[in-house]
Amino acid sequence: MADISGLKEIEGFVGGCLVDSESGLLMGKEGGDKFDLDTAAAGNTEVVRAKRKTMSALGISGNIEDILITLDDQYHLIRLLNSNDAIFLYVVLDKAKGNLGMARMITKNVEKSLDLSSL
Repeated sequence: MADISGLKEIEGFVGGCLVDSESGLLMGKEGGDKFDLDTAAAGNTEVVRAKRKTMSALGISGNIEDILITLDDQYHLIRLLNSNDAIFLYVVLDKAKGNLGMARMITKNVEKSLDLSSL
């Protein structure tokens, strides 16, 4: 599995994973002891697919950088990789503790450090 341990540096980190959006399968995970990351990976794969389908229907070109879902007490950040947009990082943050700007910066840094050659 890919090393995404750098995600733990994000203040308010609850859990995170690296996901193949073609299959919905985990390629790496961190944390999430109180959170079913396998189910989250599969469900958020559908979110990514739906956004791509909608963009296509609207004639919107370009790449998705990230998708943010804000809940009462959590942020859910989906970041598609620049190097391979079939793969995304999914991060769950405690809303009271998390800082979205820092979360996006750290998530980008984790993306840059990923070595996907062995996967």
